[in-house]
Amino acid sequence: MPAHPVVIRFGRLGDTILLQPLLHKLRCRYGEKCILVSLGDYSRVLYEGDEDVAEVRHFDKQHGSLWFNPQRLRTALSMRAMRGAPIYICEPDVRTRTKVRPMLSLAAIPADHCVFIEDLPLHPDEHWVDWLMRFADETPTAFNDVPSVGPGLPSAPRLLPTKAEQNGARVWIAERGLEGRPLVLLQPANKRTLRWNGVREAEDDDKSWPVERWAGLARAMLQEMPHASVLLCGSAAEAGYLTAIGTAADHPQVIVPKDGLPLGYLRAVMHTAHSMVSVDTGPAHLAAAVGCPLVVLFGNRWPSQWAPRSGVGSAVTVLGGLPQVERVDRIGLDQVVRSWRQLPPRPEPLARKLAENALQSDGWAGCRNVCRTLGIDEPVRAASS
Repeated sequence: MPAHPVVIRFGRLGDTILLQPLLHKLRCRYGEKCILVSLGDYSRVLYEGDEDVAEVRHFDKQHGSLWFNPQRLRTALSMRAMRGAPIYICEPDVRTRTKVRPMLSLAAIPADHCVFIEDLPLHPDEHWVDWLMRFADETPTAFNDVPSVGPGLPSAPRLLPTKAEQNGARVWIAERGLEGRPLVLLQPANKRTLRWNGVREAEDDDKSWPVERWAGLARAMLQEMPHASVLLCGSAAEAGYLTAIGTAADHPQVIVPKDGLPLGYLRAVMHTAHSMVSVDTGPAHLAAAVGCPLVVLFGNRWPSQWAPRSGVGSAVTVLGGLPQVERVDRIGLDQVVRSWRQLPPRPEPLARKLAENALQSDGWAGCRNVCRTLGIDEPVRAASS
């Protein structure tokens, strides 16, 4: 039986989330959990303890020479123990491939143990998940006797929060007085929003939606759901930008966390939030993967290739994107509000499962809070309750 299949991807948060269906397919093919070699601590948060992943080996930065990057060097040396494994390199970017191949060479990985996604052309308008799923059918020469798996495996990410994340998020919510309120999430920032000297100029960021529109959206949401809270999501570094939106909204139920929200807690909050509106960025993919109904605003990218997908069946509405819309700021406020109002709720079985989980972990009080958040009726108590 082959060793754990190894998956290499030095992508950002969204890229790493899109790996989940491939990881599942490789586990089904080889009968062993995957080892993920990746970039950033977010990969550990996403996949540590996942049913398809045995181990995550990550480093923080890929820039510069391998010999002057101690974390990447240690990771490469540790890969010598993987020389008997099938290696799937899911990295199509030329500059990043120059980082992968020296690591494979240092680890003495045999060439017949490797397959590269760069050798499998992306079809026109093909979604990245579908490309990755086709890539999972490729087989390194040394493992030609490993059978493929049949059709029917999920082709959308599913990454539910851990119990620890759910418990931590409940404490985080309670400390801010948000317990029992429906939460609507806004994700205004993306990786390009901030520069070293502050917020990037809007004309230099095709994903930038004006502050006053985010503020108007928050007010419209609270007019529709007066008992809700609107939570502005982002990192601690983005707090100033989010505060500008909160100030423009001028409403006590628009919440701006000053220290950001840790990724694991964010995943748990998304898991039970009413809905989310986001620009095209990593947290949008995470929202879809945990089942949060989502409206996502696209700029100069193709939704056919990059739209978030939900492995639990929750709704994803895409606005903008190529070929018609090249900038997010061309999407009107009224269009976003209308799309948000028309979002279907979570599928009933998923909502009921969340309520049952809350009942088991937190009793009737916790179950009642989840039901209020999701807008569903409480379960009927047994006569002896």
